[in-house]
Amino acid sequence: MDYSDEVQGKRLHDRFDKDIMTTLARCVWVPCPVIIGAGPSGLAVAACLREKGIPSLILEKANCIASMWKLKTYDRLRLHLPKQFCELPFMPFPAYFPTYPTKNQFMAYLESYKNRFGLDPVFNKTVVSAEFDDQCGYWRIKTLGLKQEETEYVSQWLVVATGENADEVVPQIEGMDDFGGPIMHTSSYKSGRLFRGKDVLVVHVLPQEMLGKSTFGLSMWLLKWFPVSLVDRFLLLASRFILGDTGKLGIRRPKLGPLELKSRCGKTPVLDVGTLAKIKNGDIKVYPGIKRITRRAVEFVDGRKEDFDAIILATGFKSNVPQWLKEGDLFSEEDRMPREAFPRGWKGERGLYAVGFTKRGLLGASFDAKMIAEDIELQWKPETTNLLPYIQPLPII
Repeated sequence: MDYSDEVQGKRLHDRFDKDIMTTLARCVWVPCPVIIGAGPSGLAVAACLREKGIPSLILEKANCIASMWKLKTYDRLRLHLPKQFCELPFMPFPAYFPTYPTKNQFMAYLESYKNRFGLDPVFNKTVVSAEFDDQCGYWRIKTLGLKQEETEYVSQWLVVATGENADEVVPQIEGMDDFGGPIMHTSSYKSGRLFRGKDVLVVHVLPQEMLGKSTFGLSMWLLKWFPVSLVDRFLLLASRFILGDTGKLGIRRPKLGPLELKSRCGKTPVLDVGTLAKIKNGDIKVYPGIKRITRRAVEFVDGRKEDFDAIILATGFKSNVPQWLKEGDLFSEEDRMPREAFPRGWKGERGLYAVGFTKRGLLGASFDAKMIAEDIELQWKPETTNLLPYIQPLPII
């Protein structure tokens, strides 16, 4: 045994070593669950595990927790549901928070949540692949750091917590590259102040799972700041009696009701009364689908052509799990979501779990987190965390 092997062996059996993992070259053995993603879902799983005395390692590609909320949402965002339906396990929102907390209040809540349970994510670690190694019986999670340094983590358990909204959905529309003004995805939008006095087109492509085909819908939150034109073909209205016959305004009602739509795809496009008033008085114009985009104008499928200064793509997000998870049973390649619907989509095979893919928001993520922690607890043997299996490091491709 050479000197380095002897040091590694001593560190491995040193119960006072503050590190819970032992490094072998670029290969890191993790004796506890590895959680991919430090958003609300990842934090919830880690907290549920901590409550059961089980540590975890959280890997996060950004430099902060809840990067989607912090970096890719608009300034005036509030939770869309009352706070009691959005709290994470074991910690309610402060009583003095409003019913619908602001973005900053929610971020403060998540920071407090992280600190309360002593969670310490490893930031700036982008997972490039995760694959189960049949030879050693463990998951291999390969990552790249800020300087493209390669690290491979090895663990018995892998929890996918990257969420339903990891990557932007950017539709390809004829002529987009020729447009003379800015084309921005909502992940980059912060405030309407930059667009005051300008003619802005907001495009919202509703997912196929909601409508059966790609159609154009409505982005609500931009309307409160500046006059916009909306590409719309299919919109869900809360009450025909309150809103009237919106078909006259170019907005058709779907055949499915709001509860069935929510149950099937987890999303419900909504038009409020105030927005309808702006449509009626002409502050907001509703257009059908786009045919093509030119340097300064947009041609629509009904033959109309209008000039615009900017285009904002409120076209949503998608899961990116199949890009890096080398496993075809738990997640579908088609919609990038668990194959099993809620409440059965949280558990895969061989120690693989998914949290935050329920299409039921934070409440669904909390349900997943509790179920995952309970399942791992049945397998957890603290005395085995000091036993290091032989793992042969593999190069990252």
